Amino acid sequence: MTQKELQAQKLAQEANYEQLRYVTRRHFLRDSVTGLGAMAFGSLLAGCDWLGSKDNGVAANIFDSANPMAGRPPMFPGKAKSVIYLHMAGAPSQLELFDYKPDLQKLDGQQCPQSLLEGKRFAFIRGVPKMLGPYGNFAQRGQSGAWISDHLPHLTTVADELSFLKAVQTDQFNHAPAQLLMHTGSARLGRPSMGAWASYGLGTENSNLPGFVVLTSGGKSPDAGKSVWGSGFLPSVYQGVQCRSEGDPVLFINNPEGIDKDLRRASIDAINEVNKKSYEEFKDPEILSRISQYEMAYKMQMSVPEAMDISDEPAYIHEMYGTQPGKESFANNCLLARKLVEKGVRYVQLFDWGWDSHGTYAGDSIEIAFVNKCRSVDRASTALLLDLKQRGLLDETLVVWGGEFGRTPMQENREGKQQSFKGRDHHAEAFTIWMAGGGIKRGTSFGETDPIGYSPVSGKVTPFDIQATILNQLGFDHEKFTYQFQGRPFRLTDVHGRVINEIVA
Repeated sequence: MTQKELQAQKLAQEANYEQLRYVTRRHFLRDSVTGLGAMAFGSLLAGCDWLGSKDNGVAANIFDSANPMAGRPPMFPGKAKSVIYLHMAGAPSQLELFDYKPDLQKLDGQQCPQSLLEGKRFAFIRGVPKMLGPYGNFAQRGQSGAWISDHLPHLTTVADELSFLKAVQTDQFNHAPAQLLMHTGSARLGRPSMGAWASYGLGTENSNLPGFVVLTSGGKSPDAGKSVWGSGFLPSVYQGVQCRSEGDPVLFINNPEGIDKDLRRASIDAINEVNKKSYEEFKDPEILSRISQYEMAYKMQMSVPEAMDISDEPAYIHEMYGTQPGKESFANNCLLARKLVEKGVRYVQLFDWGWDSHGTYAGDSIEIAFVNKCRSVDRASTALLLDLKQRGLLDETLVVWGGEFGRTPMQENREGKQQSFKGRDHHAEAFTIWMAGGGIKRGTSFGETDPIGYSPVSGKVTPFDIQATILNQLGFDHEKFTYQFQGRPFRLTDVHGRVINEIVA
């Protein structure tokens, strides 16, 4: 080979090398069977198998039309069209509210039997605590005869609308993992929340509002943070949108200074034109979520301020709920929840912080702080049920009330010392949750705990069972409602759960 030919070969090799420098892994995957985006796209389509035949057009609505929030039918006709979940973050004491235990009152102040301590783990109890009788007076309410304490005088008036689960059991006794388990089906981060699943499955009935809205009260967010309303491995468009009853309903919802409606519209159009071209090139379905979120953000600027405004409600409604427009409160959030489901939002999640009644000081004591928390939610929770019912919405709206675990029948003795105030430690073995509306039996109770409320003796259910029941009322088989992720179909209840048919009408 001549010197000239060698030089030409060298130049050709250098040119090839320079070309290869620009062939990234992304380009390789894109050109190999249309790339990573196509793989993810196929995974998403696999996750839509539950929707039925390819002719039903739902998958096209999610992907082809760049409208993942389009309304979609469930697997079967659900009795509920929407859910309002009232979570009392910190875990209210069932022994002061719904699980009447006169035998526990007789044991008040006595040493806790070793049989209740041996082999058990508690968050804070050390040594041998004393038993703690119920703080409050119980009576049977309504024709159903439900036991409800005088801490919830308003709720006693709607006892016949409620269905109690008296023997709920979890395997988590710390707040964050217990909240995650209750709302995502896993005590670890990364799974989609129940509201995200509902939004993914049903879309929204109102294209100008999110399918999943979150409202908080009590001054703090839940211990598990925003993960309890996150989308996990589902497309991010299905995550909960946190709104506020005080100040701007959504952060940054107003245009910056110097930006008007027309300029905002033009900006979004320009951004989404780039996004559309990116999707055409890479086929990454998350780009469609991004397009949808920009569009939803623009629509929310018009629709959310009106939807979140309670000032135009009549005086009797404010009196019923105990609302104060412009303030952050559980009462305001309950009224907003009614307005949102009335406007087609599928899932509304309320978190009310401050229910952790350890008795270490007045601010977390049963006789002071707990009683005050009951007063702050009793009237509004009751008003929500009555308001939904008078509007004909209760039959199609499932309302759920409860915490992440229960409280112990013994007094907490942090560091082995008796405390000055009444308080109970975290208790995973038994607690109470109630449901109403949405095809749930009225005036019923399922499950029972032992004479001191320590452990279930019948009708034990788990967070997975509650999740399965909520999905069932929305029209989904929790075992078949799956999403393909990491090589296998995932579901909210993972490999657990059963529908609690004993409370389903």
